[in-house]
Amino acid sequence: MSERLRPRDLAFLAEETPSTPMHNATVEIFDPGDSGFDYDRLVELIEDRISFVPRYRQRIQRVPGRLANPVWVDDPHFDLGYHVRRSALPRPGSLEQLQELVARIVSRPLDRSKPLWEVYFVEGLAGGRVAMLSKSHQALVDGVATVDLGQVLLDVGKEPKSLGGDLWAPRRLPSPGTLAVGAVRDTLRDPHVAADTVRTRATSLLRVADAAAETTGRVVGGLTGRRSVREGPLVGTHGQQRRVISVFTDLADHRAIRDVHGGTVNDVILATITGGLRGWLMTRHESLGGLRRIRAVVPVSVIDSELEATSLGSQIAAHFVDLPIGEPSPVVRLHQVSYSFKVHKETGRGVAANRLAGIAGFAPATFHAIGSRVAAAEVGRGMQLSVTNVPGPQSPLYAAGARMEATFPVPPLPPHHLLAIGVTSYDGGVAYGITADRDAVPDADVLGQCLTEALAELLDTASGSRPRVPRGRRKPAARKASAKQPSKQPAKQAARTTSPRPTGGSGRSTGGRKP
Repeated sequence: MSERLRPRDLAFLAEETPSTPMHNATVEIFDPGDSGFDYDRLVELIEDRISFVPRYRQRIQRVPGRLANPVWVDDPHFDLGYHVRRSALPRPGSLEQLQELVARIVSRPLDRSKPLWEVYFVEGLAGGRVAMLSKSHQALVDGVATVDLGQVLLDVGKEPKSLGGDLWAPRRLPSPGTLAVGAVRDTLRDPHVAADTVRTRATSLLRVADAAAETTGRVVGGLTGRRSVREGPLVGTHGQQRRVISVFTDLADHRAIRDVHGGTVNDVILATITGGLRGWLMTRHESLGGLRRIRAVVPVSVIDSELEATSLGSQIAAHFVDLPIGEPSPVVRLHQVSYSFKVHKETGRGVAANRLAGIAGFAPATFHAIGSRVAAAEVGRGMQLSVTNVPGPQSPLYAAGARMEATFPVPPLPPHHLLAIGVTSYDGGVAYGITADRDAVPDADVLGQCLTEALAELLDTASGSRPRVPRGRRKPAARKASAKQPSKQPAKQAARTTSPRPTGGSGRSTGGRKP
């Protein structure tokens, strides 16, 4: 019997628009070395492992008359070559060029007539490196019935394991009559199916009413000059195109700050984001007098027992944090953020970062997908920013023998949000992934620069001296800004130091870590 979509999964589909695609994305950079890792090898790897995520060969089939929620059915025309695509960068194959390509790909919604995922194998990165961009719809990955495909592609050892794949053949598509009969039978037998159907219809009616109200608001706004959405630097009406920025830093720097000032690495990350947002708003000449705090939702993992702690189905809960961007002291900002998590820590249900990353088969992509689902459910509760922070393994991972050198998330933008931030720690590094609206936030690269400077500022308070600069890397750019005297650093100059290059050399983001 086919599995039905739950109301929340269906809501992701209903809420999706051309300007708000509901999918998560992850970028992974590999050094093929002598492994022979190329496009054909990636196709073989996915073909070998896709049986562990059967939902990736299924598409959505609606029920006649909407007698019940749609069901997942095998795609009779499933074509792996359609979903696994090949691309390349022009020389010199820089990280900035990769980010531009990623931004264009994640701006496009997925085709609903097919399984809701795509993987891009990107060649041409400097130094012979390659990248893999994967994007999966939020209705597809829930961490319980389905994990992200990246969960099964990565190995902890360099020697690739052949799992043999399977002799898959799609099950016959159910006819409209069969779907209708099944809907009536399930509704009568299972009260949860009836409740889900009622809930979906009620939600659909509310969504139609909200859309009508928003349309009316836009018409009134056009006549009166008033905006239907209260706009700000982080909230507004966004378009279809995105910007993607990645910032690579050292986990050792975050730990050094934690060891001196207390709290957790997660607290340091959020304090870095707070300081980065503060510096970015100052470069925009934004008044911090009326914007003292930014309301952010930070999904956190919670457990009820030891058994749940070893499962990828660990519950993820929304936690709201007021980021104190109006506070000039980086140490005070850190303590305020740390205090906001005190209640969560005292419940005893929180999952420690090392414990979460130690789960067998752990891959950050699945937890970013779950975190984005949680954040999307909180839209409309006054939040201005979503931040998903996932601790990853601190030992190398491999795909078909190729070592993964770096990875960063590309979180989706919720409706009316102009900015979203994802964070992943992996193999001694911490990567910040920024997704922004292309038109409303043209200076997203400056925000990336401000993040690295905020981390350097925190590190100064922990060491009492300038951060150590590894050999072959640029020194941090000096930047002194205050609320009364905003920084006048040109955006183009900041863009040159926002992101490290994907290969050896001197290029690196300030306070950053070369992937």
